[in-house]
Amino acid sequence: MNGADHDLIAAASAKITELYEENKHHVGAALRTKSGKIVDAVHIEAYIGRVTVCAEAIAIGKAISEGEKEFDTIVAVKHPYSDEENRALKVVSPCGMCRELISDYAKDCFVILNVDGETIKTEISELLPLKYTRNS
Repeated sequence: MNGADHDLIAAASAKITELYEENKHHVGAALRTKSGKIVDAVHIEAYIGRVTVCAEAIAIGKAISEGEKEFDTIVAVKHPYSDEENRALKVVSPCGMCRELISDYAKDCFVILNVDGETIKTEISELLPLKYTRNS
């Protein structure tokens, strides 16, 4: 973890702090491209869970829509719900679908996550080992 990684966490934190809305947006993500650009987004909650779109997916789509195709590092931050006692923002791990998406679009991307109370940075391949490959 370096200063740029802490800046990325700060960007995701700022985005979800700004746009948090109970039952609509409680996770923010920030993606740093290899060109150094930071793209941030929030997740979109839906009453029917399978329609919900994760913040990481929206950040990836936003980056691609802005012409960015090479990704360096991504992080997601969860805002506490109004009934949670601990009001701290938390770095969270990407779900399985987001792990697939990150790997599909940036197989050498780094992910910042929390493991046993420690914020770490790891390669997406560590979170999605033995990913399928096309047979030649």
